[in-house]
Amino acid sequence: MEINHPSLLAEKEKTSAALSSVFAAVVLTIFKIIVGLATNSLGILAEAAHSGLDLVAALVTLIAVRISDRPADPEHHYGHGKVENFSALVETLLLLATCVWIIYESLQRLFFKPAEIDPSFWAFLVMVVSILVDYSRSRILYKAAKKHNSQALEADALHFRTDIWSSAVVIMGLIAVRFSQAIPSWVFLKKADAVAALVVAGIVVYVSIELGIRTVQGLLDHAPQHLAEHIETSVEAIPGISDCHHVRVRTSGPGLFVDLHIYVDPNQSLKDAHLLAKKAAEVVRHLAPKADVIVHAEPNPEENLAKEQSEPKS
Repeated sequence: MEINHPSLLAEKEKTSAALSSVFAAVVLTIFKIIVGLATNSLGILAEAAHSGLDLVAALVTLIAVRISDRPADPEHHYGHGKVENFSALVETLLLLATCVWIIYESLQRLFFKPAEIDPSFWAFLVMVVSILVDYSRSRILYKAAKKHNSQALEADALHFRTDIWSSAVVIMGLIAVRFSQAIPSWVFLKKADAVAALVVAGIVVYVSIELGIRTVQGLLDHAPQHLAEHIETSVEAIPGISDCHHVRVRTSGPGLFVDLHIYVDPNQSLKDAHLLAKKAAEVVRHLAPKADVIVHAEPNPEENLAKEQSEPKS
C-alpha cells in the first residue's frame, strides 16, 4: 500500500534512516572485533568498542524517532516530540563519555604504557571500509535530520561523523607505525596516533557541547531566536489587526507550537474576527512551516474606550 500522508511519509523516512544506521553499526562492530583479534591491534579493538557504543546510540535514535511521531493523546497534549530532544541529549552524553575514554587512552599511550600496533593489510582495510560506511550513513542521517528537523537523527549523524575522524586517526597511527618500523630513527612516530586522537577528541568535545546546548534548550522550551519578534511584525501588518502581543513559541522535537493574541475591531462580526485570526495563523505558518498555531482574537481596548466616550451619558 502506498503511503501518501505527509506525517506517515516523514515517519517512514526517519525510521528508514535510523534502521540503516543500526544495520551499519552491527556490521562494523563485528568486522572490527574479528580483525582486531586477528591482528592484536589495540587501536582497532578500541574502534570496535566505539562502534559498539554507536550501535547503542543508533538503537536509542531508532526508538526515539518511532515514539516522537506518535500523535497527541490524553496524556501528552503536545505530542511526543520531546523524546527526540531527550534522545539527542543521551547521544551527546555518550559522545562526551567516548571522548573521556579516548583522552585517557591517549595519555596512557603517550606517557605510561605505549601500545604496539600491527599495521597489517586487514587493519588498513577494516578502517577504510569503516570510513566509507560511516560517511554514507552520516550523509543519509544528516539529510533526513535537516528535512524533518530531527535532533535525534542529527545527533546520530554527528556520532557517525566523529567515527570518520577517529578511524582516520587510527589509519594515521598505522601509517606512522609503518614508518617507525622502516626508519628506526623515526621511533617517535609510534606516538603519532595518540597525539592525533587527542586533537580529534578536542574537536568532538566542542561539537558535542554545541549540540548539547541546543538539546537542553529544546527540553527547556527555549524559543527560537527572533522568531517571536518576526511574528509580531508580520501579523501586525495584516489589515484589520491593530496589535499582536503575548507571542509564545516553544519547540517539541521536530514540532513547533505558537500561540499569540491579536486586537481586532470589537464592532465587527464574529465571522470577520475569525477570518482575521485565520489570516494571522497563515502568516505564522509562512514564517514557520508546519507550526501548530493558536490565535486569540480580542476586542481592541482603545476602540472600546473611544466608543464609551462617544456615547451620550444618561
